[in-house]
Amino acid sequence: MNTFTLPTVALPTVALLAAGLLGGLAGCAPAAPPPAHHASSPAAPAAGDVNDADVAFTQGMIPHHQQAIELSDLLLAKDSVDPELVTLARAIKAAQQPEIDTMTSWLADWGRPATPSGHQGHGESDGGMATAADLERIRASDTAAAERLFLTLMIAHHEGAVGMGETELKQGRNPAARELAQTIIDTQQAEITTMKELLQTR
Repeated sequence: MNTFTLPTVALPTVALLAAGLLGGLAGCAPAAPPPAHHASSPAAPAAGDVNDADVAFTQGMIPHHQQAIELSDLLLAKDSVDPELVTLARAIKAAQQPEIDTMTSWLADWGRPATPSGHQGHGESDGGMATAADLERIRASDTAAAERLFLTLMIAHHEGAVGMGETELKQGRNPAARELAQTIIDTQQAEITTMKELLQTR
């Protein structure tokens, strides 16, 4: 019985060939668009690295992000929305939902509730949060009016988030929470500039 023997190839050579093949395939694939925020959220930090400012920032930013998603959904439900605004609203949703998930896991790891007790922390009266009446106005508006309302409300909403992030950088101690705060500041400042330009054309 004849036995077929494969030629011996050094393992480093195989590794190089595999890397070259993968690199070639990657070069043929279309480049993914850059995410609005970090591609992956920071891992949940140790409880010992947390202070009250970190907790307040996290507890406040979760409902803040949730409302940004709600505002985006209200706009996207309209007919014939400007494609630029569709892109913006979708980017906001894609960036902020993973951050909500991350912050929720942080609070669980820290042994803290998802919402602050009493009246401490973030509320609908601060942080640029839209009121229930604001949300109803978008629902009842035609597309053109809804676009203007979305931009006006989201600018104030983002400005509130920037302020919350700046407070975290001044008072917070947790490295991951501070990193997220800086990401929010950088990203939402850029979006504020874009939204102000879009609002001027309406």
